[in-house]
Amino acid sequence: MNSKQKQTFELIFKVTLPPDIAWADIESLLAALGAEISEGAGSRVRVKLNEVRAVFHRPHPQRITDRGALSSVKRFLENAGVKP
Repeated sequence: MNSKQKQTFELIFKVTLPPDIAWADIESLLAALGAEISEGAGSRVRVKLNEVRAVFHRPHPQRITDRGALSSVKRFLENAGVKP
């Protein structure tokens, strides 16, 4: 995991979720953690990590992920056994 991915990881697990994480940074973090990422229909992204699966929607037209989606990513990581 590089320093940018570590920073993204730390931001996701903050008590107050930040409003400005780019989706590309989240995908990069998931890949660094060993997640299998595949494209779904439209803006859907399928992710599998430690036998836990989730489907996320890539934000558009902006590239910034909203807090609701960040909360879902955080919950997914916790369910997959990834914690700080």
